[in-house]
Amino acid sequence: MANKYDVLGIGNAIVDVLTHVTDDFLVSENLTKGSMTLVSEQEAANIYEKLGQGIECSGGSAANTIAGLASMGSRTSYMGKVKDDQLGTVFQHDIKSLGTHFGTSAENNGPSTAHCLVLVTPDAERTMCTYLGACVNLTEDDIDEQTVRDANIIYLEGYLWDPEPAKAAFRKAIKIAHDAGNKVALSLSDSFCVGRHHAEFLALVKDGVDILFANEDEIKMLYATDDVNEAALQAQQDCHIAAITCGAKGCIVTHADEIGHVQGRNVEKLVDTTGAGDLFAAGFLHALSNGRSIGECGALGNLVAGEVITHLGARPDIDLKKFVEDNA
Repeated sequence: MANKYDVLGIGNAIVDVLTHVTDDFLVSENLTKGSMTLVSEQEAANIYEKLGQGIECSGGSAANTIAGLASMGSRTSYMGKVKDDQLGTVFQHDIKSLGTHFGTSAENNGPSTAHCLVLVTPDAERTMCTYLGACVNLTEDDIDEQTVRDANIIYLEGYLWDPEPAKAAFRKAIKIAHDAGNKVALSLSDSFCVGRHHAEFLALVKDGVDILFANEDEIKMLYATDDVNEAALQAQQDCHIAAITCGAKGCIVTHADEIGHVQGRNVEKLVDTTGAGDLFAAGFLHALSNGRSIGECGALGNLVAGEVITHLGARPDIDLKKFVEDNA
């Protein structure tokens, strides 16, 4: 009997606030361009007060990937923690409106729903200041065993590896998935995450991950090399499949004894790179779920990643299923 879901995402349930800033603003706030910085609720509020008009929309890395998958017609589920507050209600509505199963209970007490200030500079690079809030309350109790068993692939985001209870939740989900004969995918998420948890990430990749997603900086940091091709070869030894995004150059994909480079697509209107990696993973996993070759998976990942960077925000604002059909 076929599983109920193609992909189950587990990650930080976040509402994004997107706004345009100058490079000077980043300097004045001591923010590293292109990075993700964890901030307190007060620090987030202080930065927010200095910003101009913004756009609020549901986000979170794994949730963005699930949104992309759902838009392409994949059967999806998601687990992530929110509080029973205004932003939590927004997040729950948005994820469920996609047709995605979302059964994680909301917290009645404790920190508010997580939010991320996404600061977009004129070159379309995004710098993020994230208040994790209720995200840190995801625990083993939130991992529904049947839902994990019902998913062909579980997709985990590295951003969630900071809190110890979330690590335990990840390990529980990985064991359930593998015991059921299902696959585990991991996104390294950010080079700063890799730096903080290098030894743990490397052990996780070697022992618990079937499908690895990373960009050039993340994979080079993971394998302590300046050569992305050398890092790809090492990833090939550790994982069944690895997909390494290389920006406009496309991606490197590995599978068993196969390794190759999939050329990127020309994007004429670059607006905001937020979500590019998330949507790449969505396209890749959608193609993989439909039995496509690794090269075709990389090509579809490049295609939908190229679409999301043409507008503000990390989720598709068009029907991706039709978009993919039109660009087949």
